[in-house]
Amino acid sequence: MTSRRTFMGQSAAAASALAFPLVGGAQPKAIKVGVLHPVTGALAYSGQQCRLGAMMAIEDINKAGGIKSLGGAKIEAMLGDAQSSPQAGTAEIEKMNEAGVSAVVGAFASAICLATTQAAAKYNLPHVVDVGVADQIVERGLKNTFRFGPGYRKCAEVAVSSLHVLNTAAGKPARTVMIVHEESLFGTGTANLLAKELPGYGYEVKEIIKHANPTRDFNNIALRIKQVNPDILIPANYYNEYALLVRTLQQQKITPKAIYSVLGGAASSYKFVKEFPDAANGIIDCNHWFNPRDKRSAELRKRVEAQGQFFSYEVFMTYTAMSLLADAIERAKSTDRAAIIDALASSKFSNHIMPYGPTQFVNGQNMGAQPLMTQVHKGDIKVIVPRDYREIEPIFPLKA
Repeated sequence: MTSRRTFMGQSAAAASALAFPLVGGAQPKAIKVGVLHPVTGALAYSGQQCRLGAMMAIEDINKAGGIKSLGGAKIEAMLGDAQSSPQAGTAEIEKMNEAGVSAVVGAFASAICLATTQAAAKYNLPHVVDVGVADQIVERGLKNTFRFGPGYRKCAEVAVSSLHVLNTAAGKPARTVMIVHEESLFGTGTANLLAKELPGYGYEVKEIIKHANPTRDFNNIALRIKQVNPDILIPANYYNEYALLVRTLQQQKITPKAIYSVLGGAASSYKFVKEFPDAANGIIDCNHWFNPRDKRSAELRKRVEAQGQFFSYEVFMTYTAMSLLADAIERAKSTDRAAIIDALASSKFSNHIMPYGPTQFVNGQNMGAQPLMTQVHKGDIKVIVPRDYREIEPIFPLKA
């Protein structure tokens, strides 16, 4: 039986704990965040790279004192595997919602992001898209969805206008184009946008070839490219297919005047450049890229490479997406989902390594985001456009 004195002592202790919750080294409750990527299946390499970026960002945020407005609360990742399919991604969102996550970062591929953002919207669960470039993701009026990077419309516009500048400066040697793309939302959407943009600049789109994802043999497609003989080949595919297509062209000695990628899955990849330097040489890509003038980019690259990994766009895009979310939670001073959504919507996040103007979300799309144009040169990847970030003069066309 509890005596009055014991009861009074317990009440005083409880009141003291409420008034001073952090006395005695008590830690504030961790903030659960869903980290959702396709870490198995056809997109496993990219998904694992995204997860690496997310976990490095969480490590840095926590090391720097966590979320200071919440007493130094640490971010705790709930890892999910979208298994390279939209259905599996949706199932993971259901699990994350049940587990009470405050937000989700992911889910790399456009088709998966389209499904996961929709599923998260049912629960008013903030979803920061790290890569997924399809513009439909941010055009459905979902208040919970925010994409920090550019969409494929912006990338296609920048790519085609930059191509025209390079081609004009070279005396317009390139007039015909062929597009080879993977079959999902990303590849098909990118190809459709390019097919609309290119004729306006005077280019003839000779043919558009769609292929399955995965594809393990590009010999027939390479043969068709040889027959059509376009001045410029534009591939839009994920890493494995991109690398295989370009290697097949090299083996069959098919050399267009330029391989000019738009969101090429391997074109601006240090992994591809290291493994297949001859096939990669000279390839131009319009893609997500870090600010080469920011020394933090080089520092992060060193850390990634020290783990035996490549500093790919998946790593730095997801690293930055997680940093954006942490900044929003810091300003929201809350783990409440609605408060985090409001903080994201009003974000002016600028403490990052991307070549972006000030963060400004309109319908969930960051209007300050832009891709850069890179070219593989002497076993490295260098920025060629825009001039503000240029590291080398572009070589165009590659084949006279």
